Amino acid sequence: MNAIFYLWLIPLLPFAGFLFNGLLGRYLPKWLVTTVALLAPLAAFSMVLQISLGLSANQGALAALPFVHTCPFPWISVAALHIDFSFVLDQLSLVMLLVVTGVGFLIHIYSVGYMAHEEGYSRYFSYLNLFLFFMTVLVLAGNALLMFVGWEGVGLASYLLIGFYFQKDSGANAGKKAFIVNRIGDFGFLIGIFLLLANFGTLTFSEIAAKLASNPAWQGGVLTTIALCLLLGACGKSAQLPLYIWLPDAMEGPTPVSALIHAATMVTAGVYMIARTHVLFDHAPFALGVVAVIGAATALFAATIGLVQNDIKRVLAYSTISQLGYMFLGCGVAAYSAAIFHLMTHAFFKALLFLAAGSVIHAIGGEQDLRKMGGLWKKLPITFAVTTVGVLAIAGFFPFAGFFSKDAILYAAFVQGGSGRVLWFVGLLTALLTSFYMFRLWYLAFMGKPRSEGIHPHESPISMLGPLVILALLSIGGGWIGIERFAAYLSPSTGELHMESAIPHLELILSAVAVLVALLGWFIADQLYCRKPARPAQMAAALPGSYRLLANKYYVDEFYGATVVKPLLNISKYVLGWVVDVGILGGAAWLLAGIATFTGAILQRWQSGNLRSYAAWLAAGAAAVLLFVLVPWTTVWPVSMDLIGKVARH
Repeated sequence: MNAIFYLWLIPLLPFAGFLFNGLLGRYLPKWLVTTVALLAPLAAFSMVLQISLGLSANQGALAALPFVHTCPFPWISVAALHIDFSFVLDQLSLVMLLVVTGVGFLIHIYSVGYMAHEEGYSRYFSYLNLFLFFMTVLVLAGNALLMFVGWEGVGLASYLLIGFYFQKDSGANAGKKAFIVNRIGDFGFLIGIFLLLANFGTLTFSEIAAKLASNPAWQGGVLTTIALCLLLGACGKSAQLPLYIWLPDAMEGPTPVSALIHAATMVTAGVYMIARTHVLFDHAPFALGVVAVIGAATALFAATIGLVQNDIKRVLAYSTISQLGYMFLGCGVAAYSAAIFHLMTHAFFKALLFLAAGSVIHAIGGEQDLRKMGGLWKKLPITFAVTTVGVLAIAGFFPFAGFFSKDAILYAAFVQGGSGRVLWFVGLLTALLTSFYMFRLWYLAFMGKPRSEGIHPHESPISMLGPLVILALLSIGGGWIGIERFAAYLSPSTGELHMESAIPHLELILSAVAVLVALLGWFIADQLYCRKPARPAQMAAALPGSYRLLANKYYVDEFYGATVVKPLLNISKYVLGWVVDVGILGGAAWLLAGIATFTGAILQRWQSGNLRSYAAWLAAGAAAVLLFVLVPWTTVWPVSMDLIGKVARH
């Protein structure tokens, strides 16, 4: 277990890859850039795997967690404020590290084939390594401030990756949109950090938990405010209502970026942060209820939009938003283990689906419109097979990974009773919609006849297919560990165990209902897109208002544009531009210029070149100096002031 003492190497290795390729990559052969880019995440994953296997073999070491690695030099020490640069390894961070480095490494491998002929190859991999560095810092952070460093870092790296094709306006705008929207959430996170410091005197998670444990009666109030501020940050990073709008536009980046950001890393940061700070939310039941409501609402809202999207990557983007809503729902009903369980399985099948979509796009020359695909299962048999696995997993069919994790969340909501039953129903309805739109994607892309001419599909290279096969296997077997065992493993970090119901076989009954709902979604998709393919167009024509509403994503972007973006642009243009810039700053500049011009005109007369004029000015100056030196001003001044006062009175 000596590897634990080198915990700092896990983030440092990807950072070294970023520096190497970022500074030297453009001058080096492609094979060397590739080698460095792959070795960095592989070495980090190997260390995490070694630690995990070592802990599994040594129950004593596992029970001794958390392990804290603190830098020997103080990070911030001002008066009573002392913040260490510390990493913490416990059951929760270990699971996240396995997901982040493992899935991240597979996406690196896939990128070698997908980005082989792209310009900026070394730049792309340097950004990818930088993203992994900041994400591992976020996961390992032992205090809120260090987590915020990783939090902002993944925001920066995602901006660079989403805007990788910055030559296109759409790519540059998508990167800016993601960056700006996340700043809104990050502002809430920052306020939460300030409130933590003001009320606890520390930002270390373990010390905050200890202070709350010593005062169990401390409920609500300022804790609710802190939790809601942290929730705002989580909504921005994990694309929840109302800050989800950046994620669909992030599809402008390369497809492997979509898999990395939308599957295993950035978008799950909000869920991880809530689970890490669960002691705060446990003492703020109102905030916990808000988390559940936002999660359920987002899950259903995004699923309805996914019903009619035609861009294959945007369907998966709205699916990601919806699945993240499930995770928030799990956290909101205090089933943190179920939420993290779904986070893990979602990383497998959503990375698989995005990379499989990338394989389809790669095979047909960059086309992303589902309406121009069809009949690809014969030409792309491996891609078709792994996509089928991903669709079955996300739809929640037994025995695929999504079945176990999604049902664990729905079960936890149901056994809450009361409002929990409403949340369960919303989650079940979302499962129906998810099954429908994912099988819609499956039918449109792979079944039927080809709907485009001049396209000659070809299977992807082994560097792309290899990660797809591995992720497919994980999507099949990733949930077999079971929620009971997973919750027991995470219980030292999350403080909760799997919930039991007084109703016999309730969990089995609810699972059967969920599978029947998934089958219903498949049946509807089969009827509309396989047996009666003309029906969707007829339904859209029969309900034009509803169809336009969904196709235009409820006009949320237009609403934000009219109520937020346009007023801010007008303020910038007219108030800041004309009043402040032109009026005040420009006026001040003109005034100063006028004073300088006027003064220069006076001084110019002194520089006449006439010796008699210079002599006169010299004499006048000498007289003034003598007057100042010889006259007793201490006497003259009071007398003069007294005389002026008398005149004024008369």
